[in-house]
Amino acid sequence: MEEKLIYGIQQIGVGVDDAEKAFEWYATRLGSDVPVFDDNNTATYMAPYMGGAPHEKRAILAMNLEGGSGYEIWQYLDRTPVKPESKIQIGDLGINCAFIKSRDIEASFQRIKNLKDKVLTEIITEPDNKRSFYLEDPYGNVLKIKESDVWYANNGKDVGGIYGCSIGVSDIESSLALYSDILGYDQVVYDETSVFKDFDGLPNGNSKFRRVLLTHKNNRIGGLSRLFGPSELELIQCLDKQPKKIFENRYWGDIGFIHLCFDIRNMKALIQECEDKGFPFKVISPDSFDMGDANGHWGYIEDCDGTLIEFVETHKIPVIKPIGLNLNLNKRDPLQPVPNWMIKAMQLKRVKNFRNN
Repeated sequence: MEEKLIYGIQQIGVGVDDAEKAFEWYATRLGSDVPVFDDNNTATYMAPYMGGAPHEKRAILAMNLEGGSGYEIWQYLDRTPVKPESKIQIGDLGINCAFIKSRDIEASFQRIKNLKDKVLTEIITEPDNKRSFYLEDPYGNVLKIKESDVWYANNGKDVGGIYGCSIGVSDIESSLALYSDILGYDQVVYDETSVFKDFDGLPNGNSKFRRVLLTHKNNRIGGLSRLFGPSELELIQCLDKQPKKIFENRYWGDIGFIHLCFDIRNMKALIQECEDKGFPFKVISPDSFDMGDANGHWGYIEDCDGTLIEFVETHKIPVIKPIGLNLNLNKRDPLQPVPNWMIKAMQLKRVKNFRNN
Protein backbone atom coordinates (compact mmCIF):
# COMPACT_ATOMS: atom_id res chain seq x y z
CA MET A 1 0.00 0.00 0.00
CA GLU A 2 1.14 3.55 -0.65
CA GLU A 3 -0.90 5.81 1.64
CA LYS A 4 0.06 6.47 5.25
CA LEU A 5 -1.78 4.74 8.08
CA ILE A 6 -1.96 6.06 11.65
CA TYR A 7 -2.64 3.22 14.08
CA GLY A 8 -2.98 5.52 17.08
CA ILE A 9 -1.00 7.24 19.78
CA GLN A 10 1.87 4.94 20.69
CA GLN A 11 3.20 6.89 23.66
CA ILE A 12 3.95 10.23 25.23
CA GLY A 13 7.59 10.86 26.12
CA VAL A 14 8.27 11.74 29.75
CA GLY A 15 11.65 13.20 30.69
CA VAL A 16 12.71 12.11 34.20
CA ASP A 17 15.81 12.02 36.39
CA ASP A 18 15.50 8.34 37.40
CA ALA A 19 13.93 5.98 34.86
CA GLU A 20 13.77 3.06 37.29
CA LYS A 21 11.81 5.01 39.91
CA ALA A 22 9.60 6.60 37.26
CA PHE A 23 8.72 3.19 35.78
CA GLU A 24 7.78 1.98 39.26
CA TRP A 25 5.53 4.99 39.83
CA TYR A 26 3.72 4.65 36.49
CA ALA A 27 3.40 0.89 37.02
CA THR A 28 2.03 0.99 40.57
CA ARG A 29 -0.14 4.11 40.20
CA LEU A 30 -1.32 3.87 36.60
CA GLY A 31 -0.93 0.18 35.78
CA SER A 32 1.68 0.62 33.04
CA ASP A 33 3.75 -2.32 34.21
CA VAL A 34 4.76 -3.90 30.88
CA PRO A 35 8.20 -2.68 29.68
CA VAL A 36 7.96 -3.16 25.91
CA PHE A 37 11.59 -2.11 25.56
CA ASP A 38 14.38 -0.89 27.82
CA ASP A 39 16.91 0.93 25.65
CA ASN A 40 20.38 2.19 26.61
CA ASN A 41 21.62 3.14 23.13
CA THR A 42 23.24 6.56 22.69
CA ALA A 43 20.75 9.21 21.56
CA THR A 44 22.43 10.46 18.39
CA TYR A 45 19.85 11.64 15.89
CA MET A 46 18.14 14.00 18.34
CA ALA A 47 21.36 16.00 18.80
CA PRO A 48 19.80 19.17 17.27
CA TYR A 49 17.44 19.22 20.26
CA MET A 50 20.11 18.23 22.81
CA GLY A 51 22.59 21.06 22.51
CA GLY A 52 24.06 19.78 19.26
CA ALA A 53 25.68 16.64 20.68
CA PRO A 54 24.76 12.97 21.25
CA HIS A 55 23.97 11.92 24.82
CA GLU A 56 23.81 8.71 26.80
CA LYS A 57 20.28 7.83 27.86
CA ARG A 58 17.93 5.17 29.14
CA ALA A 59 14.42 4.85 27.72
CA ILE A 60 11.67 2.48 28.89
CA LEU A 61 8.41 2.11 26.97
CA ALA A 62 5.82 1.25 29.63
CA MET A 63 2.37 -0.01 28.58
CA ASN A 64 -0.90 -0.82 30.33
CA LEU A 65 -2.53 -3.72 28.47
CA GLU A 66 -6.06 -2.80 29.58
CA GLY A 67 -5.98 -0.54 26.52
CA GLY A 68 -4.53 2.80 25.58
CA SER A 69 -1.07 4.09 24.85
CA GLY A 70 2.19 4.09 26.79
CA TYR A 71 4.84 6.27 28.39
CA GLU A 72 8.34 6.52 26.97
CA ILE A 73 10.20 7.16 30.21
CA TRP A 74 13.41 8.93 29.17
CA GLN A 75 16.47 9.73 31.30
CA TYR A 76 19.82 11.35 30.52
CA LEU A 77 22.70 9.26 31.86
CA ASP A 78 25.51 11.75 31.20
CA ARG A 79 23.96 15.02 32.39
CA THR A 80 21.49 16.20 35.00
CA PRO A 81 18.12 16.86 33.36
CA VAL A 82 16.86 20.42 33.80
CA LYS A 83 13.50 21.26 35.34
CA PRO A 84 11.36 24.15 34.04
CA GLU A 85 12.42 27.50 35.46
CA SER A 86 8.88 28.08 36.71
CA LYS A 87 5.71 26.08 37.15
CA ILE A 88 4.15 25.12 33.82
CA GLN A 89 0.86 26.97 33.31
CA ILE A 90 -2.23 25.70 31.52
CA GLY A 91 -2.00 27.08 27.99
CA ASP A 92 1.82 27.15 27.86
CA LEU A 93 3.09 26.00 24.48
CA GLY A 94 3.64 22.25 24.48
CA ILE A 95 2.04 19.19 26.04
CA ASN A 96 0.12 20.39 29.10
CA CYS A 97 -1.45 17.19 30.31
CA ALA A 98 -1.79 13.48 29.45
CA PHE A 99 -5.23 11.81 29.54
CA ILE A 100 -5.51 8.38 31.19
CA LYS A 101 -8.54 6.08 30.95
CA SER A 102 -10.58 5.11 34.00
CA ARG A 103 -13.34 2.52 34.04
CA ASP A 104 -14.46 3.62 37.54
CA ILE A 105 -13.61 7.26 38.24
CA GLU A 106 -14.57 7.11 41.94
CA ALA A 107 -12.42 4.01 42.51
CA SER A 108 -9.46 5.57 40.67
CA PHE A 109 -9.79 8.79 42.67
CA GLN A 110 -9.96 7.05 46.04
CA ARG A 111 -7.11 4.64 45.27
CA ILE A 112 -4.72 7.36 44.16
CA LYS A 113 -5.73 9.60 47.04
CA ASN A 114 -5.03 6.75 49.47
CA LEU A 115 -1.54 6.39 47.97
CA LYS A 116 -0.85 9.98 49.10
CA ASP A 117 -0.02 11.19 45.61
CA LYS A 118 -0.57 14.84 44.72
CA VAL A 119 -4.22 15.06 43.66
CA LEU A 120 -4.93 18.53 42.26
CA THR A 121 -8.73 18.53 42.00
CA GLU A 122 -11.82 16.71 43.12
CA ILE A 123 -13.82 14.75 40.54
CA ILE A 124 -15.07 17.34 38.05
CA THR A 125 -17.26 17.44 34.95
CA GLU A 126 -15.64 18.48 31.67
CA PRO A 127 -17.26 20.38 28.78
CA ASP A 128 -18.03 17.02 27.10
CA ASN A 129 -19.89 15.92 30.27
CA LYS A 130 -17.28 13.26 31.08
CA ARG A 131 -15.96 13.14 34.64
CA SER A 132 -12.29 13.42 35.48
CA PHE A 133 -9.76 14.53 38.06
CA TYR A 134 -6.21 15.85 37.87
CA LEU A 135 -3.09 14.73 39.67
CA GLU A 136 0.63 15.43 39.46
CA ASP A 137 3.38 12.86 38.99
CA PRO A 138 6.67 13.09 40.97
CA TYR A 139 8.19 15.23 38.18
CA GLY A 140 5.55 17.96 38.20
CA ASN A 141 3.67 16.67 35.15
CA VAL A 142 -0.10 17.08 35.19
CA LEU A 143 -2.14 13.96 34.45
CA LYS A 144 -5.89 13.74 33.91
CA ILE A 145 -7.74 10.57 34.85
CA LYS A 146 -10.92 10.56 32.76
CA GLU A 147 -13.77 8.08 32.55
CA SER A 148 -13.89 5.93 29.42
CA ASP A 149 -16.08 3.10 28.17
CA VAL A 150 -13.68 1.83 25.48
CA TRP A 151 -11.29 -0.92 26.61
CA TYR A 152 -9.12 -3.60 25.08
CA ALA A 153 -9.14 -6.00 28.05
CA ASN A 154 -10.23 -6.26 31.67
CA ASN A 155 -7.50 -7.53 33.96
CA GLY A 156 -8.88 -5.98 37.11
CA LYS A 157 -7.28 -2.53 36.90
CA ASP A 158 -9.39 0.59 37.33
CA VAL A 159 -7.16 2.59 34.94
CA GLY A 160 -5.81 1.97 31.46
CA GLY A 161 -3.21 3.70 29.35
CA ILE A 162 -3.04 7.11 27.73
CA TYR A 163 -5.77 8.05 25.29
CA GLY A 164 -4.93 11.64 24.52
CA CYS A 165 -3.46 14.87 25.78
CA SER A 166 -3.96 18.60 25.90
CA ILE A 167 -1.56 20.79 23.94
CA GLY A 168 -1.03 24.49 24.45
CA VAL A 169 -0.97 26.39 21.16
CA SER A 170 -0.69 30.04 20.18
CA ASP A 171 -3.33 29.85 17.43
CA ILE A 172 -5.86 27.04 17.20
CA GLU A 173 -6.85 27.72 13.58
CA SER A 174 -3.25 27.36 12.39
CA SER A 175 -2.71 24.25 14.52
CA LEU A 176 -5.67 22.44 12.98
CA ALA A 177 -3.72 22.06 9.74
CA LEU A 178 -1.58 19.50 11.53
CA TYR A 179 -3.78 17.98 14.19
CA SER A 180 -7.00 17.71 12.18
CA ASP A 181 -5.74 17.38 8.61
CA ILE A 182 -2.52 15.34 8.81
CA LEU A 183 -3.17 13.43 12.05
CA GLY A 184 -6.81 12.73 11.25
CA TYR A 185 -8.53 14.27 14.28
CA ASP A 186 -11.41 15.33 12.09
CA GLN A 187 -14.29 15.48 14.56
CA VAL A 188 -14.84 18.40 16.93
CA VAL A 189 -16.33 17.24 20.25
CA TYR A 190 -16.51 20.80 21.58
CA ASP A 191 -15.16 24.26 20.76
CA GLU A 192 -15.71 26.59 23.71
CA THR A 193 -14.30 29.86 24.97
CA SER A 194 -14.65 30.73 28.64
CA VAL A 195 -13.13 30.69 32.10
CA PHE A 196 -13.61 26.99 32.85
CA LYS A 197 -14.64 25.60 36.22
CA ASP A 198 -12.95 22.26 35.54
CA PHE A 199 -9.58 24.07 35.42
CA ASP A 200 -9.95 25.28 39.02
CA GLY A 201 -6.96 24.06 41.02
CA LEU A 202 -4.61 24.01 38.03
CA PRO A 203 -1.83 26.56 37.46
CA ASN A 204 -3.31 29.48 35.48
CA GLY A 205 -6.66 27.70 35.57
CA ASN A 206 -8.58 30.94 36.18
CA SER A 207 -7.55 32.46 32.83
CA LYS A 208 -9.77 32.68 29.77
CA PHE A 209 -9.18 29.96 27.18
CA ARG A 210 -10.42 28.66 23.89
CA ARG A 211 -10.55 24.88 24.07
CA VAL A 212 -11.15 22.55 21.13
CA LEU A 213 -11.47 18.83 21.83
CA LEU A 214 -10.80 16.68 18.76
CA THR A 215 -11.29 13.00 18.05
CA HIS A 216 -11.50 10.91 14.88
CA LYS A 217 -14.78 9.96 13.21
CA ASN A 218 -13.59 6.53 12.11
CA ASN A 219 -11.79 3.94 14.19
CA ARG A 220 -8.12 3.38 13.40
CA ILE A 221 -7.45 0.03 11.71
CA GLY A 222 -4.57 -2.42 11.51
CA GLY A 223 -1.46 -2.97 13.60
CA LEU A 224 -1.90 -2.32 17.32
CA SER A 225 -4.92 -0.08 16.77
CA ARG A 226 -7.23 -2.24 18.91
CA LEU A 227 -4.83 -1.97 21.86
CA PHE A 228 -4.31 1.78 21.44
CA GLY A 229 -8.03 2.41 20.93
CA PRO A 230 -9.64 5.72 19.94
CA SER A 231 -7.97 8.87 21.19
CA GLU A 232 -8.55 12.59 21.55
CA LEU A 233 -6.50 15.75 21.53
CA GLU A 234 -7.45 19.02 23.18
CA LEU A 235 -5.96 22.23 21.80
CA ILE A 236 -5.81 24.99 24.42
CA GLN A 237 -5.22 28.66 23.58
CA CYS A 238 -4.80 31.13 26.44
CA LEU A 239 -6.53 34.39 25.54
CA ASP A 240 -5.53 36.79 28.32
CA LYS A 241 -1.88 35.93 28.99
CA GLN A 242 1.21 35.38 26.86
CA PRO A 243 2.06 31.67 27.06
CA LYS A 244 5.64 30.44 27.41
CA LYS A 245 7.29 27.62 25.50
CA ILE A 246 7.55 24.72 27.92
CA PHE A 247 10.98 23.64 26.63
CA GLU A 248 12.45 27.06 25.96
CA ASN A 249 16.14 27.11 26.95
CA ARG A 250 16.03 23.40 27.77
CA TYR A 251 16.89 20.17 25.95
CA TRP A 252 14.51 17.56 24.61
CA GLY A 253 14.65 14.85 27.27
CA ASP A 254 14.74 17.28 30.18
CA ILE A 255 12.04 17.02 32.85
CA GLY A 256 8.52 17.07 31.42
CA PHE A 257 6.40 15.80 28.54
CA ILE A 258 8.91 15.77 25.68
CA HIS A 259 6.87 14.57 22.70
CA LEU A 260 3.65 13.01 21.43
CA CYS A 261 4.27 9.83 19.41
CA PHE A 262 2.08 8.09 16.82
CA ASP A 263 2.43 4.52 15.60
CA ILE A 264 2.20 4.58 11.80
CA ARG A 265 2.74 2.63 8.58
CA ASN A 266 4.39 3.91 5.39
CA MET A 267 6.84 6.51 6.63
CA LYS A 268 7.77 7.63 3.10
CA ALA A 269 4.21 8.71 2.32
CA LEU A 270 3.94 10.55 5.63
CA ILE A 271 7.24 12.36 5.10
CA GLN A 272 6.03 13.59 1.73
CA GLU A 273 2.62 14.67 3.05
CA CYS A 274 4.15 16.60 5.94
CA GLU A 275 6.58 18.31 3.58
CA ASP A 276 3.78 19.27 1.17
CA LYS A 277 1.64 20.72 3.98
CA GLY A 278 4.37 22.79 5.61
CA PHE A 279 5.47 20.50 8.45
CA PRO A 280 8.78 19.05 7.22
CA PHE A 281 10.55 16.35 9.20
CA LYS A 282 13.34 17.75 11.38
CA VAL A 283 14.83 14.36 12.34
CA ILE A 284 14.67 11.04 10.50
CA SER A 285 16.27 7.78 11.65
CA PRO A 286 17.67 5.08 9.36
CA ASP A 287 15.06 2.76 7.83
CA SER A 288 15.77 0.09 10.45
CA PHE A 289 16.75 1.39 13.88
CA ASP A 290 17.16 -0.69 17.05
CA MET A 291 15.36 0.56 20.17
CA GLY A 292 16.52 -1.95 22.77
CA ASP A 293 14.95 -5.23 21.64
CA ALA A 294 12.48 -3.44 19.37
CA ASN A 295 13.14 -2.11 15.90
CA GLY A 296 11.59 0.55 13.69
CA HIS A 297 11.86 3.69 11.56
CA TRP A 298 11.10 6.98 13.28
CA GLY A 299 11.21 10.72 12.82
CA TYR A 300 10.04 14.04 14.26
CA ILE A 301 8.21 17.11 13.07
CA GLU A 302 7.31 20.29 14.97
CA ASP A 303 3.84 21.77 15.32
CA CYS A 304 3.30 25.50 14.74
CA ASP A 305 4.76 26.30 18.18
CA GLY A 306 7.68 23.88 18.15
CA THR A 307 6.05 21.02 20.07
CA LEU A 308 7.65 17.77 18.92
CA ILE A 309 5.50 15.12 17.26
CA GLU A 310 7.14 11.74 16.73
CA PHE A 311 6.13 9.06 14.25
CA VAL A 312 7.29 5.45 14.58
CA GLU A 313 6.89 2.78 11.94
CA THR A 314 7.35 -0.25 14.16
CA HIS A 315 9.05 -3.22 12.51
CA LYS A 316 9.65 -5.61 15.42
CA ILE A 317 8.29 -5.90 18.95
CA PRO A 318 9.74 -8.46 21.39
CA VAL A 319 6.91 -10.55 22.86
CA ILE A 320 8.64 -13.37 24.78
CA LYS A 321 12.38 -12.68 24.71
CA PRO A 322 13.69 -15.94 26.31
CA ILE A 323 12.23 -18.03 23.48
CA GLY A 324 12.87 -15.43 20.78
CA LEU A 325 9.21 -14.73 20.03
CA ASN A 326 8.95 -11.39 18.24
CA LEU A 327 6.12 -9.66 16.46
CA ASN A 328 7.35 -8.83 12.94
CA LEU A 329 5.03 -6.16 11.58
CA ASN A 330 6.85 -5.85 8.25
CA LYS A 331 5.52 -9.24 7.18
CA ARG A 332 1.90 -8.50 8.10
CA ASP A 333 -0.97 -6.99 6.13
CA PRO A 334 -0.92 -3.39 7.41
CA LEU A 335 -4.74 -3.27 7.42
CA GLN A 336 -5.11 -6.33 9.66
CA PRO A 337 -4.89 -5.94 13.46
CA VAL A 338 -2.30 -7.87 15.42
CA PRO A 339 -3.81 -11.12 16.84
CA ASN A 340 -5.10 -10.78 20.39
CA TRP A 341 -3.00 -13.70 21.63
CA MET A 342 0.22 -11.92 20.72
CA ILE A 343 -0.75 -8.82 22.67
CA LYS A 344 -1.91 -10.92 25.62
CA ALA A 345 1.43 -12.77 25.55
CA MET A 346 3.09 -9.46 26.44
CA GLN A 347 1.50 -9.87 29.89
CA LEU A 348 4.39 -12.25 30.59
CA LYS A 349 6.66 -9.19 30.65
CA ARG A 350 4.72 -7.55 33.50
CA VAL A 351 6.79 -6.35 36.42
CA LYS A 352 4.93 -7.15 39.64
CA ASN A 353 7.52 -6.63 42.37
CA PHE A 354 9.35 -3.40 43.11
CA ARG A 355 11.87 -2.35 45.74
CA ASN A 356 9.37 -0.30 47.72
CA ASN A 357 6.37 -2.60 47.49
